Amino acid sequence: QVMLVESGGGLVQAGGSLRLSCVASGRSFAADDMGWFRQAPGKEREFVAIIKWSGGSIYYADSVKGRFTISRDNAKNMVYLQMNSLKPEDTAVYSCAARGGSAGVSDLLRGVMDYWGKGTLVTVSS
Repeated sequence: QVMLVESGGGLVQAGGSLRLSCVASGRSFAADDMGWFRQAPGKEREFVAIIKWSGGSIYYADSVKGRFTISRDNAKNMVYLQMNSLKPEDTAVYSCAARGGSAGVSDLLRGVMDYWGKGTLVTVSS
């Protein structure tokens, strides 16, 4: 019953923008920490952005800092990732994830989460 479903991926040229959305169902995620992760072909999954339950603490990977923005709308049980100035190296499957209860930032960054979406593919052409 608990599910996270991503949408908004697609093919975009370098320098373009995409907005990813993740809708959660089965429970309220208002008190959960949320995050976006990505996995490129042949690569390990990596942290992209984290937003704490309050929305007041946000963390970005150095590779996306200044280009990506994570946000959430608890009333809609959704989390977003606005991606600007996209580069070919951003090509990956992007997944949203949630962690219930209190969690340390280090665990969140390494992907120790309770729930995962299936992911949406983002392809950036040069």
